[in-house]
Amino acid sequence: MLRTLDLRGRRGDYRGVLPRAALDVEQAVALVRPVVAAVAERGEAALAEYSQAFDHVVPVSFRVPAEAIAAAEAGLSEDVRAALVESIRRRRLVAEAEREPAVTRVELGPGAIVEQRTIPVLRVGLYVPGGLAPLASSVLMNVVPAQVAGVGSIAVTSPPQAAHGGLPHPTILAVCALLGVEEVYAVGGAQAIAMFAHGVPGLCEPVDLVTGPGNIYVVAAKRLLRGRIGIDSEAGPTEIAILADAGADPAYVAADLISQAEHDPMAAAVLVTDSVDLAGRVVAELEPQVAATRHAERVRTALRGQQSAVVLVDDLDQGIAVVNAYAAEHLELQVADAAAVVGRIRNAGAIFVGAFSPVSLGDYSAGSTHVLPTAGCACHSSGLNVRSFGKAVHVIDYSREALLEVAGVVETFAAAEDLPAHAAAVTVRRPA
Repeated sequence: MLRTLDLRGRRGDYRGVLPRAALDVEQAVALVRPVVAAVAERGEAALAEYSQAFDHVVPVSFRVPAEAIAAAEAGLSEDVRAALVESIRRRRLVAEAEREPAVTRVELGPGAIVEQRTIPVLRVGLYVPGGLAPLASSVLMNVVPAQVAGVGSIAVTSPPQAAHGGLPHPTILAVCALLGVEEVYAVGGAQAIAMFAHGVPGLCEPVDLVTGPGNIYVVAAKRLLRGRIGIDSEAGPTEIAILADAGADPAYVAADLISQAEHDPMAAAVLVTDSVDLAGRVVAELEPQVAATRHAERVRTALRGQQSAVVLVDDLDQGIAVVNAYAAEHLELQVADAAAVVGRIRNAGAIFVGAFSPVSLGDYSAGSTHVLPTAGCACHSSGLNVRSFGKAVHVIDYSREALLEVAGVVETFAAAEDLPAHAAAVTVRRPA
């Protein structure tokens, strides 16, 4: 079910040989460009057209009525409500710890002050997928850090569901209610990103920042509109890498690979191990576990895809080099003394330490974010957090005396760059 990639005896740059999904975002950009233009030009009429074409239902109102949000919350079972509330509580606790000081002040000399102020984005649009799985967990993963950051205007959108009368999935609406989010839209896909970026008169005001995962067309729309709006990332299909040694439990490893393969036929599941015996036992575990799961066909497609594999390495050192090259969205360390290995990991969206920290925990209730960089972007990007919703702004406040103290430095530097007007802007302030 999983192909084998043998890297034993190989050294150097592994990035070109590791399993990856083939995604042509640029091709998708060409497809979504007319969708984005139509929403910008025709507003709600275009939203209705694309809602019918892509979601096979047109909501009575694209803005979800307050009573529908309240009804969704009222319809929660007690156990689901308790799970949602606890997951929100844990994510909020971690988010509070992520928050930076509102002002950092440095005095470089008498009257020479530079402050860095962290200012929250004014308005954000949060996208919540609703395709193969209605990811209600993405509501809290987007909303909680935005709230903790101090964002004043938060809008959530999720695709309309024909099965739910053109509304987003009720659990998605219920989480919005629990979080106090009142502005919710039944709009999905590239048209939702266009709505947020351009605004729709009488329906939705433009936003400054769009966050949240989505399919390739959502990713393409975010790429196309980046600059008009800020975006968190271009998140592709989910991926898990597990670095495991001979002591790992093959049942645990197999279950965790399956858990992420369940998301999407394009999901990536990669096992990196120096134990041929463990690799064989994991592959043997996969078949009965896959057969027993509800979305068996989806899981099999993902595990058989070119993006998934068992990667054999010589030893732990090579395994660490391989997972650093892969830069997984989710990296599990199921090795002896996993806590010590964490310090050697440089590239991962999130790191799950030991046999009892599965990715599923992070998807819902660990307190960590699950909106994470994919496709190797963890080598340069971070997961969604409170800092994602803030802007660092320097405030420069120099007195006359402080400026004069450094005036010669500025004038010399300006002359070195052949920008005499820069120097003159300081010289004019010198005493006559």
